[in-house]
Order: sequence, then C-alpha cells, then structure tokens
Amino acid sequence: MPDSPHAPQSPELAWDDAVLATLFAQAPTGLYVYDTRLCLVRVNAAARFFPAFPVRQMLGRPILQVLRTFRVVEAEALERSTRGVLETGRPLRDVRFRLHSPDNPAEDRVASAFCFRIEDDRGAARGVVIMLTDVTERVRAEARLRLLSRAVGIGTTLDVFRTAAELCDIAVPELADSATVDVLDSVLRGEAPAQDTPIEKLPLRRVGTRTAGEAGRKAPAVGEVVGPDPAGPVARGTLSVLQPELLLRTDPAHAQDPRLARTGAHSTMSVPMRARGVVLGLACFHRSGNPVPFDHDDLALAQQLASHTALCLDNARLYSRERSVARIIQRNLRPAGGPVHAAVDTAHTYLPAGAGGGWFDVLPLSGARVALTAGDTTAPLVDAAAAMGELRAAITALSELDLPPDEILTRLHDLASRPADSRPAADGDPRSRTWPATCLYAVYDPVTRCCSLAGAGHPPPALIHDGRLELVDVPQGPPLGQGIGQYPVTERILAEGSILVLHNAALLPAGTDSLPLDRLPRIAQAAPRVPLQDTCDAIAETLAPKRLQQDAVLLLARTHALDPRRTAAWTLPNDPRAVNRARQAAATQLEAWGLDKLADDTALVVSELVTNAVRYAGGPIELRLIRDRALTCEVTDDSSTAPHLRRALDTDEGGRGLFITAQLTERWGVRPARRGKTIWAELPTAPHPGA
Repeated sequence: MPDSPHAPQSPELAWDDAVLATLFAQAPTGLYVYDTRLCLVRVNAAARFFPAFPVRQMLGRPILQVLRTFRVVEAEALERSTRGVLETGRPLRDVRFRLHSPDNPAEDRVASAFCFRIEDDRGAARGVVIMLTDVTERVRAEARLRLLSRAVGIGTTLDVFRTAAELCDIAVPELADSATVDVLDSVLRGEAPAQDTPIEKLPLRRVGTRTAGEAGRKAPAVGEVVGPDPAGPVARGTLSVLQPELLLRTDPAHAQDPRLARTGAHSTMSVPMRARGVVLGLACFHRSGNPVPFDHDDLALAQQLASHTALCLDNARLYSRERSVARIIQRNLRPAGGPVHAAVDTAHTYLPAGAGGGWFDVLPLSGARVALTAGDTTAPLVDAAAAMGELRAAITALSELDLPPDEILTRLHDLASRPADSRPAADGDPRSRTWPATCLYAVYDPVTRCCSLAGAGHPPPALIHDGRLELVDVPQGPPLGQGIGQYPVTERILAEGSILVLHNAALLPAGTDSLPLDRLPRIAQAAPRVPLQDTCDAIAETLAPKRLQQDAVLLLARTHALDPRRTAAWTLPNDPRAVNRARQAAATQLEAWGLDKLADDTALVVSELVTNAVRYAGGPIELRLIRDRALTCEVTDDSSTAPHLRRALDTDEGGRGLFITAQLTERWGVRPARRGKTIWAELPTAPHPGA
C-alpha cells in the first residue's frame, strides 16, 4: 500500500531539508544551481551581489545568458568549464572573473567561483552548483600590495627628474590614468624652502608626468613652471594645509571644482610630498578613462607612494646640494693651471663624475727639486672634498720639511689614523668615520736626475721615454689610515725629457691595478713631438670609460736636467779656516755667473752656515751653490742635530747666525739625510716687482 502524502518524513530526510533550507536562506556565499541543461533552477539569498543584477529574473535561463547578463568577458570559457564539470565530475576551484554592472561601473566586482556536480544515489549527474564569493576587496588589496612592492624600485638614481618619472611609471595605469609630480624650485637647487615663506606662494616646477593612452588636455611639460595658480591645487589647500585631498565629481561639494574641469578627470587625488620635515612638492593622480572613481583606500595608497618618493627626492636634493658644495670646494682647491717649475713641465686633465676626491699637486722643494703627488679618496661628496683638502694641506706642510717620500707617507698615515671626535659617524659612534685614501709621492732632483717614489695603495705611475711606455715598479704600502704604515722607496734615474704619468684609479679598467699600456703605444711614440697637454688629453680620452664612477685626474710631468755649469760644489775640512775659503769660493763663482750683486749677501750667508757646521759637526763639510730661478746655498754636514732660529739678546755674544740668514734670504730650511743634514737658503736672483 503506497505511503500517504501526509506521512511523516524520516529523521534523516528532515535533517537534510533543514540544512538545505538554512543554506539557501542564510549562507553568505552565493549559490547557483543549474540542471543538466545548465539552466538556472535555484539561487540563494546571497546570490545577488548588488541590485543592478536581476539574478532572480534569470531562473530558467541557460548559464551563458546569465553570464552575459552579468557582462562577464570570459562567459563562453566559463560555460565550457561548467559543462566539463557536469560531464566529468571533476570540480573547479577558485576560478576568478569580473562582473560588470551595466548601470554603475563603480559596482564592478570580482568573483571567485567553485563548481561541483550534483549526483543522485546511483551517481548519475543531476546538475551542477556554482558557489560565488565576492573577492573584490581582496583583489584590490592584492593590487595595492603589488604596487607598493614595485615602489621599492623608485629612487634608483639620485636624480630628481628620474625619481619623479619612476613614480609616474608605477602609478599609471595601475592606479591612475595620469599622474604628475611637481617640486619647489628650491629643491632643484638642492635647497629647502625658506621657513618664513608660505609654501602655497612658492613656484612649482614639473619634474614628472605620464598619461595612459592618448594625452588629454594640454598640461605643462617636464621642466615648466606650474604654479602658484589660483585655480590649481596649491591655492586650494593641499600645500597650504599640507593634507592630502580627494576630489570626486559625484560629490556635490566638488562637482564644479575648477581643478576637475582643468584636468578633465572625474576624480583626483592631490598629495603633498614631505621628507625629514622639508616640504618638497606635490603629487597628483587623475582618473578620466577608468570609470571607477578613487576611494579612500586609493588615497591611502597614494600617500604611501608619495611618502616613499618624497624620501628619495630629498635624498636627491641633499645629493645635489652636497655635489654643488663639493664641486665648489674641489674647484677652489684644485690649481687652475699647471705650476711653472724649472725641474719639470706639467700638464693635467680633470674629468668630474660627481663622486670621489681625486687630486694632485706639484710642490717646489729646496735645491731646485720638485715633489709630484697624486691621491684619491672614495669618501662621498662633501666628505671627499674635505678629505682632499685636508690631505693636500698636510702634504704641502710636510713638504716644507724636505722629508723623503717614505717619511712623508708615514706621517700622513699617522694623521689619517687619528679619529676626529668633532665629526660623529653616521651610525651614532662618537668616533669619526675614516675614509680610505691613497697617495703617491715622488721627488725629482734635476741636478742628479734621480726620482724617488713611494706609494700608499695608489696605482703606480707610468713612464714615457724614447717613444716607449713602461710602468714604474713602486712597492705599495697600505692606504693612508689603514694597516701598518710602511712605505718602501723606489729610486729611478730619468733621462732628460722623460714623462711621468700620475693618475688615480678612475682611469683603470675594472679589476686591474695598473694602466693598460697596450692601448697607448701611438700616444707614447708621438709624445716627444707634441705639446704635453695634447698628450695628457689624448691619454685621458683613450682610457676614461664612457661612464665614470668617480672623478678622474691625470698629471703629466716632463723632466729637465739642470746644466752642470749651473752648479758648483766644494768639500771643506772641519776647520775654522774653512769659513774664509768657503766665502772666497762663493764670491769667485758668483762673479763667473755674473751675480756680483749677490756677492756680499751670499758671502755672509755662506759664512754663517759653514761656521754653524764647523761648530756642531765632526766630519767634512760640503758646500754647493745652485743657480736656478733663485740662488741656493747648501751646506751639508754629518750632524743630525737640526738648528733652530732664535732671537739673541743685545748682550748675547752669539746665536744670530740663522737669524741673519733668514733676513737675507727668501726662505731657508733643513733637509734631513740618511746620515747628517743639509741647511739650505735661497736668495732671489732678481728683485721682486715693486721692491
């Protein structure tokens, strides 16, 4: 007997019906049930994402028509995938697609679909269920995160224009249809805006812009001034109150805003750019082609992008300021032209790169000798300029002591190793950070043609002679301020007309520590016949890379030999009678040179210096006269005791020898030797102008 239609259901069926009813009434996930013909037969309460989609009117319609009603671009592909689930029973998981509202583009959504087959007790297919989850906010958040991760690439260079362009390239078209970056004029000069000037009244200059697709209304180009403007965002509050601003055409308060009319956008974001308490400029983002207006999440993203970019722009501003200061310092410290000296002719080339502190000097020494020095430091910008100035000042002062190259470098090493407590390190350590510096110091004597060289981690010099080029083997000690300061000396006799080539590491190929001589044979062959400066420029042009990583310096020095007829030397016994003999020998030599007018002063200087040697030395005494741009008197003895100038009292019977010498000569000094010393004094061979 058949069951009565009003017979009670079994507990299992009642439970299933209750679960099914609750699922369709309360589940937050949209459920769409299709039969075996893939026609929509049932939906739950959460199936409508928004009222614009008439989901319940689609009951009985095939899935393709439903998808097209939702304006799903991938409708045909989704229909084929659903049919595959019905036929094979293999479910689909997390298939994402976009739903486009026909009336309100702002309601466009992204859905994630899960599809599985419905089967009866025998396993036969009865239809499919599609579960749709609204993942619009998740997708937008993921897009914002991707955009922020790409923002790490902003600031690859310390260039204001390039940094602004990188922000615009990232923002368009992912965030906006167009973007602009404007900075204050003072930022381009490396300066912060004046504290007492209202920011909104300062002129802005466009440094970055990008528009997706075809350009809209005419806008200022990069480099043009864009404010202050009464109709622009400057005067309307963004910079005056330094707060971000979101303008929407749909907002009655902004519908007639001239800023929207000017850009042709339906929504605009204006974000001030600040870093380290300094206002730098303004970043603006516009949407016109994309129908979805900006929201407050977009504004928060724009603030993060602008904040990161502002820090990079401020780094570029500080770099520009430091570079300008460094250039001014380096230009003032670097000699404008090659110094004139009887021992050498010099020429130099300087190629700025905006980094490092390469330098050189040509320093006159006693006895017609000359010191040639070159150095380099890898300190950044202003620190490099300061380090260069300190090293050059120290070398100039030490050269007055007439020390050999190894002692000069040793004393420089000691100076560089001392911490300067007044300049704290960037990491907070109270001790100053020391930057590595290299140096090459050479002394050339035109009388003996001997060149003595020592190096502190600096590239060895090259030598051009007889049309050939070779490297001078200079054993290197550690860079200044690092390691133990031991600097061996190399001595080399140079033929007259030889050319010493001093340079820094900027002219070396990557991974090498000496000049590539195989690239310079023609220049070396032509060197004896062309001006020295032309040879210098040719070497720099051949060796300098297309993109210098640091400032490059090149110094060429062509050597001269002093004519033997311009020197005279005598060996005197250590006896008081030698003073008279020295005085007579000097007077005779001056007469032969036609310098009779210097005879009296020279005789007195020679007398005092020889007397000093007789008094304090024990062995023979050497007297030498050198006629160069000045007349040099040198007295050499075996005593290592250096005399000191002192002012004797009127009642003293001695102690006036060096004081008299200092009054009669242009300059005087003591040159230590490996054994003993040399006291020298220079007398001008011609009166000074206006004397």
